[in-house]
Amino acid sequence: MSAAAESPERRSRRGGAPRPRKRTRAEIVALVVGSVVAGMTISLGLALLRQPTPPRWSLPHVFGVADPTFVPSALAGSLMTAGNRIDVLENGVRIFPAMLAAIAGARRSVDFEAYIFWSGRVGGEFRNAFIERARHGVPVRILVDALGSGKRLSGSDVDAMRAAGCRVVFFHGLKPWDRGSLDHRTHRRVLVVDGETGFTGGVGFADEWMGDADAKDHWRDTQVRIEGPAVEDLQGAFQENWTEATGETLAGADFFPAPAAAGTARAAIVASSSRYSTADVERVYAVALSAAEKSVDVANSYFLPNDDEVRLMTSAARRGVPVRVLVPGKVNDVPATKTAGRADFGRLLAGGVRIWEYEGTMFHPKLMVVDGRLSTIGSANFDARSFHLNEEINLVSDDPRLAAELEASFERDLSRARPYTLAQWKSRSLAQRISEWALQPFKSQL
Repeated sequence: MSAAAESPERRSRRGGAPRPRKRTRAEIVALVVGSVVAGMTISLGLALLRQPTPPRWSLPHVFGVADPTFVPSALAGSLMTAGNRIDVLENGVRIFPAMLAAIAGARRSVDFEAYIFWSGRVGGEFRNAFIERARHGVPVRILVDALGSGKRLSGSDVDAMRAAGCRVVFFHGLKPWDRGSLDHRTHRRVLVVDGETGFTGGVGFADEWMGDADAKDHWRDTQVRIEGPAVEDLQGAFQENWTEATGETLAGADFFPAPAAAGTARAAIVASSSRYSTADVERVYAVALSAAEKSVDVANSYFLPNDDEVRLMTSAARRGVPVRVLVPGKVNDVPATKTAGRADFGRLLAGGVRIWEYEGTMFHPKLMVVDGRLSTIGSANFDARSFHLNEEINLVSDDPRLAAELEASFERDLSRARPYTLAQWKSRSLAQRISEWALQPFKSQL
């Protein structure tokens, strides 16, 4: 038999090189998945190593929130405008009808930005509202986060909106080798209609936010509707992210009409981004805590204060200011954040801060009220990710009427919450203590 006619098996037995074995489909899938996981692990490692040095908030108590120096100290360039109307909307049963009605009345533009926009009943209602306006010739721009919405917003919904003329854009695609794609998310909640009516807050556009916090799967949340000059800055925040994602600049009266007074409230829109060297939303919290003289009420769904923020809260409590914190209880969609945050409950409770845990459903508002005057509400969680990594947006106001309304809301929520005591914290299990310790290196990513 000639060498050319020999079988591979015979050549192998004679010492020749065997023909390479073809990989199976399962092996190829495993190789691809392994490569993706390795890439994401490397990217996360680089993200942890390259975190910017956070600002230090060593702020003494030298003025109050009513002092003329408070606004420039806390807002650092953000404009506080007069003549605004701000309406508080609680839970999906009130939030979604108000937003859908605003969209239905749009004449010139609809600009929408969200972290969570998922297919389902709620998502379908917004999809249909966007499509209806687009078919009537109103430009509709929809900017959603690729991580928060990418897998839960169906391709058929995206195709239907695009076919009707809506511009649907995903913010920062998921690239395992790109640190920014993992870290830099838009967590903002923005709806601006005709440049005149705006909404922001904590709500997600998904079925979890249906109802009136009346069932375990109907989350508790708060949104605000804004009319007046502050809407211009809300539109500007949307423009910032839209331009980054598309290269398109929004200009003209369809987006920025001449501001007109709609109420009596003073308000500012404070936007935070990892592109900035300072943490604008965190500064508002820090300066307000240092200025507090009568009361501090914090309601936040993901509460992970750093050492400076713990000191600011306990310092306020020790100078006689009642400091109350309301967080989720057993119903929690991200248990790791609750676990990591609980590690600091001991210092807070020992320092005089009082903590409550909401019962019955997931608690998702993100707000603070200080001295019955200063209030802030928006998308920012009380954690390093919101303060330093995400795109966030908060409304800040020194309107006593708005503060009173949010305080009343806080009191209603307390009636559905249980106190968390220092004795409970000290008696937590060994497993809880170990999990808290294990998560501390990752607090900047939670």
